[in-house]
This record gives sequence, structure tokens and C-alpha cells, in this order.
Amino acid sequence: MAETATGKATPQAEHVQGRRKEVVGEVVANRMQKTIVVKVTRKKAHPFYGRVVARNKKFYAHDEKNEAHVGDVVRIEETRPLSKLKRWKLKDIVRKTALVPEIALEPESK
Repeated sequence: MAETATGKATPQAEHVQGRRKEVVGEVVANRMQKTIVVKVTRKKAHPFYGRVVARNKKFYAHDEKNEAHVGDVVRIEETRPLSKLKRWKLKDIVRKTALVPEIALEPESK
């Protein structure tokens, strides 16, 4: 603590790096290269009625190895702007989906 002219102690200005925000959500799209779209659902009680209301928001996140698939539950963290819409990056996959992505098959010719 530093002393001022009035004799009172004031906290020193320390540069403490803030923690990056982390959110958990479900992957809803992965068609782009190295990019996933994550839907985060937040539940909050209505201020007057008290009923729980769900709010959804979609985030574009960077997925370097293209390892997340639609339906996976993932944890993303805030990062510097990577493009016009991407400000998040994939931290880890919390739960893999049980569904196998559909493979486009060519129709059989007779």
C-alpha cells in the first residue's frame, strides 16, 4: 500500500490479467473449416413473474483440429478477435454425441 499526502493508504495499481470467460454449449453447426457454431442456453428467473425463462445465443468458435461434431457439448473460452464473428475458441469437448453424422450416399442406379 502506498501512502498519500493525506496519510491514508491506497492500493497500488497492479496489472492483474483477468480470467477469460468460459461457457458450455451444444455444437449446432460445423460445416465451415476450423469453425463451429455453439448454442449456449442460459436460464434465468423472470424478474416479475418468477418463471424460469431460457435464452439462447449462438457463438462462432475456432476449432483448430475440426474435432467437434454437431450435437457435442463443448466448453469454449473467450479470445482475441479471429475474424468478423469469431471471438471464441474451443477449449475442450465435455461430452461427445451418441449420434453418428449422416453420410451422403449416392442413389443406386438400376
